[in-house]
Amino acid sequence: MPHEVRGVVAAKKGAPVEVQTIVVPDPGPGEVLVSVQACGVCHTDLHYREGAVSDDFPFLLGHEAAGTVEAVGADAGGLVPGDYVVIAWRAPCGTCRSCLRGRPWYCFDSRNAAQPMTLLDGTPLSAALGIGAFAEKTLVAAGQAVKVDPAARPEAAGLIGCGVMAGYGAAVHTGNVGRGDTVAVIGCGGVGCAAIAGASLAGARRVIAVDIDDGKLDGATRFGATHTVNSRGTDPVEAVRGLTGGFGVDVAIDAVGIPETYKQAFYMRDHAGVLVQVGVPDPAMAVELPLIDLFSRGGALKSSWYGDCLPTRDFPLLVDQYLSRRLDLGAFVTEKIALDEVEEAFARMQRGEVLRSVVVL
Repeated sequence: MPHEVRGVVAAKKGAPVEVQTIVVPDPGPGEVLVSVQACGVCHTDLHYREGAVSDDFPFLLGHEAAGTVEAVGADAGGLVPGDYVVIAWRAPCGTCRSCLRGRPWYCFDSRNAAQPMTLLDGTPLSAALGIGAFAEKTLVAAGQAVKVDPAARPEAAGLIGCGVMAGYGAAVHTGNVGRGDTVAVIGCGGVGCAAIAGASLAGARRVIAVDIDDGKLDGATRFGATHTVNSRGTDPVEAVRGLTGGFGVDVAIDAVGIPETYKQAFYMRDHAGVLVQVGVPDPAMAVELPLIDLFSRGGALKSSWYGDCLPTRDFPLLVDQYLSRRLDLGAFVTEKIALDEVEEAFARMQRGEVLRSVVVL
């Protein structure tokens, strides 16, 4: 029997979001119904509202969530009602060319629920990143629901589903930060601070946080930054070089995603250093670099998709690090809000006033 629940809907481009009654089907084969306990407010949700992802309105927003499995369909991958899960927006199919080559973190045919959630009048909703978790219940593919230790508080655990995993993985998986490395992270929002935490946990000897906001830089030290650079009035490339004996860092992570910060990350690398872009750019943006610099500086230029993670492997690991107090997920949570406060949370996020607002249901 379908479930009528409240959900946050972006009805048209640029319009304020609204809490509406939505209809969530019972799970079919390969699907699970999740009772959402907490969901973080991520920039990607705002991108959906602004039409920057697609024009498939109306959208059911929310994708950074934890909750409890309420019901399962056939072939639910061993999940049962009562399981505590973090929802992933990548669920490797196991059969695409990337999965078959042993690279499921690049799966080209990630699983989503087959049935749509709808408005009361039957209008299908496009679920953000195939999740739609700004809702009391949501329907996802079984592979998207990753079982984790229920001791983890939902407002903290849910952040692993997107921002924390993206930043942590950008450092640990994409950047392959190792013991003794030097690292710079540009942008100290949620993803950037997660990259700082990942680099610190991986054993980097120097982690340099770069931002234009002193408050964010102060916060970055809580996640493991050893040095900070305010780039509003300082050349960050020269500052980073000054902190690394004139050489630059082994790994530079751009958690902003604009041409200026990409170039800064490119030039603050040591020779043969790695640049990792994890900040999501506007589709209209372009970067121009001298070809001789691309050739002569060597190294690698990488984009990090979801932290190159494998959710079934990495989500439980990050939860364990949280429970053992090595990864302070609670520090990412600036405020806890209700479903009807998401629009105001977007405004606070745009003003840079929060690291993460989290809807708690």
